[in-house]
Amino acid sequence: QRVLMKTGLILLIIGHLNFITGALVHGIVLRFVVDPRDAVSLQYAIANTASVISALLTISCGIAALVLSRYLAPAALKWAVFTLSASSSLGCLSCLLGLAISIGLTLGNQGRALLAPCTIANVALTPLSRDCPFDPTRVYSSTLSLWAISLLLDLMEIVFGIRCLLLTLDL
Repeated sequence: QRVLMKTGLILLIIGHLNFITGALVHGIVLRFVVDPRDAVSLQYAIANTASVISALLTISCGIAALVLSRYLAPAALKWAVFTLSASSSLGCLSCLLGLAISIGLTLGNQGRALLAPCTIANVALTPLSRDCPFDPTRVYSSTLSLWAISLLLDLMEIVFGIRCLLLTLDL
């Protein structure tokens, strides 16, 4: 019971942190960058949305594991935790791959897709211009660092999701 409770609490915390990280990436950068005609920016948006959805799955898995640690009897609750932990682990694995591709694309094109809404002449003159809806000076490094944090959180979600899955199988 204690191990399941600790695992559920860890999943709850990690899920919230990953949700906040995904919301920051979307709020700071991606809401300005996403263009349905650009494949790279569309991939950024899909990977970030999948990361937020997998974080919500992890949060619900953590809550269900906490409830199961208190009430071990209901079989439906055991199946719910099993299903949530399996889907959370698979979702986090797909997000891990999507974020790794996003980081690779960003490093490969040197952030040109992130700075697409800005014109180069105005960016060189002032950090904040009328033609750029956000501060372009640190968008490359802040986006990459938030994606790296989200990548690590997804990895931790996979580890603890599998641990929750194995604990549910033992029950």
